[in-house]
Amino acid sequence: MRSVLLVAHTGRSDIRELARSLIARLGDAGFEVRISPSEAADIAEDGELGAVSLLDESQIAKDAEVALVLGGDGTFLRAAEHARRAGIPLLGVNLGHVGFLAETEVDALDATVTAIVDGHYEVEERFTLQVTVTLDGELLAEDWALNEASVEKSHREKMLEVAVSVDDRPLLRFGCDGVICATPTGSTAYAFSVGGPIVWPNVEAMLLVPNAAHALFQRPLVVAPGSQIGIELVGADQFGVLSCDGRRSHPLPPGAVLRIERSAQTLTIARPHPTPFGERLVAKFQLPVRSFRDGRRTT
Repeated sequence: MRSVLLVAHTGRSDIRELARSLIARLGDAGFEVRISPSEAADIAEDGELGAVSLLDESQIAKDAEVALVLGGDGTFLRAAEHARRAGIPLLGVNLGHVGFLAETEVDALDATVTAIVDGHYEVEERFTLQVTVTLDGELLAEDWALNEASVEKSHREKMLEVAVSVDDRPLLRFGCDGVICATPTGSTAYAFSVGGPIVWPNVEAMLLVPNAAHALFQRPLVVAPGSQIGIELVGADQFGVLSCDGRRSHPLPPGAVLRIERSAQTLTIARPHPTPFGERLVAKFQLPVRSFRDGRRTT
């Protein structure tokens, strides 16, 4: 039997109603719909849930064709943890605010379901980041990120002093609120909000963006995808926090050294309605595409 993983933002009644409708439609098309027990309980609270498969979190995405996501970017990143583990593509339906990670809008949902049933969608590969944290040569943490790995100060009243290197060559040292290392996929997220550039998703590069750096040189940098970015907490009494995609965090003691590089494991995005990235930028950010000079006076 063909199967789809459904991940939804169940805190909203409209999304719960939409999830029940999708479960019924996919079930009628011969699909097994997989959903976590906790989400199933939330969705069923408002009405009949229909036939679904409730599986353990570690098995829920195994052998599914696609992970269908109902919600915003936060829900998408939650689903990415399942999809990356199982090696299946993600298909996001934007029900949030900007929703840059989603590939389709709710008004195109009928066409999206048809594309899933017919298997008519493109699959686009996105690279992810691998992050390791060591202290005096001892491994403290390992993690990954689709959008960004951010190093932030853990105490509001203190500045974080960091030394940054690229390919083991010292590059910068400054006090700051934090440092963000982002993928092109994540360039429109946290990195963009602190002044980083927007990078087309098919560009292979890593971004290094200081957050409120106290330095003369605090420009964002675009680094080769094969490079390694090093960040060391050099303040003797400064503690930090590593956050990966805003979902998983790790404490950073003074002297901790982070190594951030391209992961060997990628993540795939299903695109049933391919739209040029430039058009998505215009739509999501409501960018002006005509100058006021383009207008014509009438008499």
